[in-house]
Amino acid sequence: MKVILFGASGMVGQGVLRACLLDPEVTEVVAVVRRPLERGGPKVREVVHDDFTDLSAVAGELRGADACFYCLGVSAAGRGPEEYERITYGYALAAAHAVAHPELTFTYVSGEGTDSTERGRSAWARVKGRTENVLLSMDMRAYMFRPGWIQPVHGERSRTRWYRVMYALTSWLYPVLRRVLPGHVTTTHELGRAMLAVVRLAGGGPHVLRSPEINRLGA
Repeated sequence: MKVILFGASGMVGQGVLRACLLDPEVTEVVAVVRRPLERGGPKVREVVHDDFTDLSAVAGELRGADACFYCLGVSAAGRGPEEYERITYGYALAAAHAVAHPELTFTYVSGEGTDSTERGRSAWARVKGRTENVLLSMDMRAYMFRPGWIQPVHGERSRTRWYRVMYALTSWLYPVLRRVLPGHVTTTHELGRAMLAVVRLAGGGPHVLRSPEINRLGA
């Protein structure tokens, strides 16, 4: 299985990369990155590219894939609406158009609270909802992942400093959340395994997955 991975340097992407490296059915991971990864592996081929709105220069590297795991994302905090939409919507759609074909599985990490009606009050939720809706309309096997709290479990680290601080201060809270709010929490381990699991569904199953579905598939 050939897999394309966007966002491999982020916390979620690190968990997905680890799951791919451990899965014997994954033969190659093409990581599309802006700078070399800190951790790789014998299956990993890095494609360094700067402009995520135009992937035509690396299109040849992306051909023949069975799946594309899109884990690239940013917080809306501190960003203007145009910048946030360009990254969240523009980058994701550019990636999808570069790889889409009827037999390809495309997973997109949005988040709990995403607004698929595109009419809610929250701007970030509307942008992610619009992104999901377009991806689901494309000629490929698209799955939208909407996790709530994501706990890093195998050394994965966020690239955002204040996220790292938050996780360091609240790591003790995860076991409590898992017991009290099991439908709203997951881990980087379960996310990675669930993404590989939906590839094997070959287009079946629910196409919008929240934490309970993610945890079931990633168990």
